[in-house]
Amino acid sequence: MNHAQLTALGRALRVLGEHGEALTADTPDAKLHEVKADLRRALDLLEESVTGGTPTTRCPEHPSGPVDTAAPDLCLLCETRRRAARRAGYAGGAPQARPAEPAQSRYGVRADRPQPQQRWLPELWNGREWQLCGTPRRDRREAEAYIAAQRRAPRAATAYRLVHEFTDYEVVRVWGTPVRTDTEPMGNL
Repeated sequence: MNHAQLTALGRALRVLGEHGEALTADTPDAKLHEVKADLRRALDLLEESVTGGTPTTRCPEHPSGPVDTAAPDLCLLCETRRRAARRAGYAGGAPQARPAEPAQSRYGVRADRPQPQQRWLPELWNGREWQLCGTPRRDRREAEAYIAAQRRAPRAATAYRLVHEFTDYEVVRVWGTPVRTDTEPMGNL
């Protein structure tokens, strides 16, 4: 809403307020028609100044976001964030922050990781070697479901594997066949 629209709408609403204060039981019809015209004028000004759609949630951050009827503000995005915070509280609080170090990839390499815990590592074959393709999971079923979703993706890799990490690494399951591919388009000629 620009300044001119804001000024015109404010003036129209003040006129309506004055009409409201002057109404009595014996107000003539001519005065009521004048109120009706002023009310229409205010509604038209409001219609011109509103640019966005009607908000679907009561969330000031995501007014047109997806709806979650169980959330107090009807916002699925904020409710998902609140649920994740609650789960983290049940699991023993937020993870401890490590000193910032530059990382080569989003998920890191095996040598950079701390002492192994019981985790399930989803890996994909990139044509030359196995690389992590998602965050390590604590639950095997969740890791297998993640790999199944990656295999259905439009740009799936040729092969995936699930590695169990405890005190050592053990390949648990392999999907597809890893084939070594040459990265040079002309075959290193």
